[in-house]
Amino acid sequence: MSNTRIAEAVRQAGVVGAGGGGFPTHVKLQAKAEIVIVNAAECEPLLHKDKEILQAYPDKVFRGLELAMQAVSAQRGVLGIKRKHAKLIGMLREKLPAHTNVTLAELSDSYPAGDEFILVYDTTGKVIPPGGLPLHVGAMVINVETAMNIADAVEKPVTEKFLTVGGAVAEPATYKVPIGISYKEVVDAAGGVTADDPAILVGGAMMGTLSLDFSEPVTKTCTGLVVLPKDHMLIQKRMWSEKQVRQIGRSACDQCSFCTEFCPRYLLGHPIEPHKAMRSLGFSLVGESLVVGTLFCCECNLCSLYACPEDLDPRNVCVLSKQQLRREGKDWPQAPTEPHRVVNVMPFRRVPIKKLSRRIGLWSYRDIGPLRSGAGAEFHPKKVVLPLKQHAGAPAEPIVKPAQKIRCGEMIARIPEGKLGANLHASIDGVIESVDQTKIVIASS
Repeated sequence: MSNTRIAEAVRQAGVVGAGGGGFPTHVKLQAKAEIVIVNAAECEPLLHKDKEILQAYPDKVFRGLELAMQAVSAQRGVLGIKRKHAKLIGMLREKLPAHTNVTLAELSDSYPAGDEFILVYDTTGKVIPPGGLPLHVGAMVINVETAMNIADAVEKPVTEKFLTVGGAVAEPATYKVPIGISYKEVVDAAGGVTADDPAILVGGAMMGTLSLDFSEPVTKTCTGLVVLPKDHMLIQKRMWSEKQVRQIGRSACDQCSFCTEFCPRYLLGHPIEPHKAMRSLGFSLVGESLVVGTLFCCECNLCSLYACPEDLDPRNVCVLSKQQLRREGKDWPQAPTEPHRVVNVMPFRRVPIKKLSRRIGLWSYRDIGPLRSGAGAEFHPKKVVLPLKQHAGAPAEPIVKPAQKIRCGEMIARIPEGKLGANLHASIDGVIESVDQTKIVIASS
């Protein structure tokens, strides 16, 4: 396939980043890069879907990596994976001779090894500049599942999602499910909830979003469902209001600067110091001081959930401050630019996943997630709810009408003309039940 045909096939198939913000992959494939990196670090506690995909579909992942390399004219491909997966790494190394210019990079079992800035540094030794992208240092990063979807794009669109269900469930596992299926149906497949009054962290314990509604649908970017009781500290902290975050931070922060000392972007030399964002709660900081405190926060939550000895919430203070800075039109005057030198203690500030799991109250939950396939693991939802915005950019525009019969894989919404977006396809056979400005509902036939 030609470079342009690869990108076009990926565009038609509706492939987006499957492990993060859902950036449309066909746009990435139109760039030029020296190296393509597959992110298999998977550093969120209790999540296993990338590892399980690699064990079940290694050839597809390598094929997707090679197609991405061809599309962006890259000379090298790297798959970054934690060295603790020794058996899986051994299997992958046996396959490397068949894949030219592709290597493995073994990573530490630490958080946030899967952050693309950290991943690029660990695999290439280069630091993405503040406010920059991997392309600024000649790299392109894709997720394991995204690589597999690139390989599949020639034959079929994205209609299914891999995700791990963990935490307070009877049988933690990884599943392949139709996009648009409800959280409840997937949690039920994992044996159901084992806690009273549960909630879900969608996407992981550290960076996931809180959901109290088990009827919400699985989207293209959902990597996992971590079920926890509502009285768990991770749920309680996410339920703090903006007023609580500011009041508690203002009254209790003693400026120890641990949040800054553990900040992965600060350790890369970026101009960010979360303790200055906390200081701004009690003082009227303006200009550069507040920008340095917040603007380049990657929202990994390490400051709030691990570093802070007072159990404060520097992450949300940074997020709120970033929003304020954007409203005021303030920016770091040199971004993107070459960063300061990497802090020399960075190797000693890596946070081991086991220690992190203890700190955030997940140590008692089983850290497993085998891929369930075959009899008993198929999903046949009575309906699916497909949001029109499951990606970065503009919502997809519906091209179907209520009562219209549809087959799995048919396009039901397309990228708006001249805008960033992704196509959307039916994930089951059925009939269009409803169409509105935010979603399409399909009832199974």
